[in-house]
Amino acid sequence: MGIYSVYQSLGPAGAAAYLFWIIFAITFHELAHGWAALWQGDRTPREQGRMTWNPMVHMGIYSIICLLLVGIAWGSMPTDPSRYRWGRQGRIVVSGAGPLSNAVLAFLCWTIWGVLVGTGTFDLAENAENPPLLENTMNFLQIGGMLNGLLAIFNMLPLPPFDGASVVAGFSRTYYRWMHDPRVQTVGFFVVLVALFSGLSTLCAKASITAGIVWAGIVAGVTGGGVA
Repeated sequence: MGIYSVYQSLGPAGAAAYLFWIIFAITFHELAHGWAALWQGDRTPREQGRMTWNPMVHMGIYSIICLLLVGIAWGSMPTDPSRYRWGRQGRIVVSGAGPLSNAVLAFLCWTIWGVLVGTGTFDLAENAENPPLLENTMNFLQIGGMLNGLLAIFNMLPLPPFDGASVVAGFSRTYYRWMHDPRVQTVGFFVVLVALFSGLSTLCAKASITAGIVWAGIVAGVTGGGVA
């Protein structure tokens, strides 16, 4: 558990990549919510000084500590749905912007990975002697692709407090009323715990890796090589 476990599994370079991507991905995710809210006419993120790249503003000290000790982190971006120009439908844009930002980062990571393989810059052969810097770069891209894909999929689960619940609520009035039931809101924390420790997060991670490798294989094939 925690960054020490990652260090043991992936080494110092892998642990550094893991820390970078978790912090950057969450910060970018929250900023995406903020940009979408501003576009929807809600100036709450700017009024509260949250439109910054400082990860401490979005994650807070407890999230950072939890990341180091347990390997789990979170962030937040305050918005006021009553100020969205599209009303309830504005939730689709604002809530969906966070997972979409992670999906874009995952897409970029796996695309670059595929290009490096396809052009022969990185040799996937078992006994290939790739330069350490290139090896670490590929691992960096893999970790970034996997983590961002995981965050995108995980956050789109249609259960509160995940972003997916707000997206569905933007489409369905019934779901919107259900989400705002006080009894539902109080179980949000337990939903997160169950999702994390029931194996659901592992399934999301596997889905992220599978989709990423398939896409990287397509890119590698188009650029002249292929994933062996």
